[in-house]
Amino acid sequence: MAQPSAQFSDLKDRAVLVTGGSSGIGAALVEGFAQQGAKVAFCDIAETEGRALAKRLSETSAHPVSFYHTDLRDVASVRSTVAAIESDFDAIRVLVNNAGWDDRHDFDTITESYWDNSQAINLKQMFFVSQGIAPLMRAAGGGSIINMSSVIFMMNKPDVTVYATAKAGIIGLTKSMAGRLGPENIRVNTVLPGMIVTDRQKELWLTDESIAKTVERQCLKRVLKAEDLVGPVLFLASDSSASITAQSIIVDGGIF
Repeated sequence: MAQPSAQFSDLKDRAVLVTGGSSGIGAALVEGFAQQGAKVAFCDIAETEGRALAKRLSETSAHPVSFYHTDLRDVASVRSTVAAIESDFDAIRVLVNNAGWDDRHDFDTITESYWDNSQAINLKQMFFVSQGIAPLMRAAGGGSIINMSSVIFMMNKPDVTVYATAKAGIIGLTKSMAGRLGPENIRVNTVLPGMIVTDRQKELWLTDESIAKTVERQCLKRVLKAEDLVGPVLFLASDSSASITAQSIIVDGGIF
């Protein structure tokens, strides 16, 4: 990943946790924070990829990058990871709730188990990770939580009913947490990506034709990559956004 054009000096030595950081957008965010000189931890269910990324980044980063194998669907696993992070870091100043699962599904074949699993990955874990990390932010005197949503719930897409429901719910979660945690100097905001072209997206859903059609709808006529999320997230994590909370930022090249 290219070096971010903006440097946020206050992020140097600041402890950061990114969920779902082993690949895609999450991996770009982990690398972006590491390039800022932050103390970066990330968790993911993808252990092989996570350990490889942590090893690669630790070779050049100011601080070792720490990976924690976690099944975010399991609240006990989340609490175990939070306890390990507390032991290793004492305090966390930034949490990026990035983990998600953008599976496609048919409305008529959605089962209860599918619904519950999708909501556990895409919405429930965001609350329980935030609940677990909040005391570490209080210990640090405040912090910034960035929840990753998506513009997909505004698009009337027929094959993402469960996923879109979760991504809309993240907006409500953000607003409520901002109201609860604001008096403790903890800010909570949401980033809504548009079509971010990752290897996974190209393997599963996107074609050259569908990418071209979306780019044509954008004001910015270029393909958006995972790295395009790094700058907005760094900004919301930094003291440059110290008065910004309960807000949503759309990063979609100008469709909405």
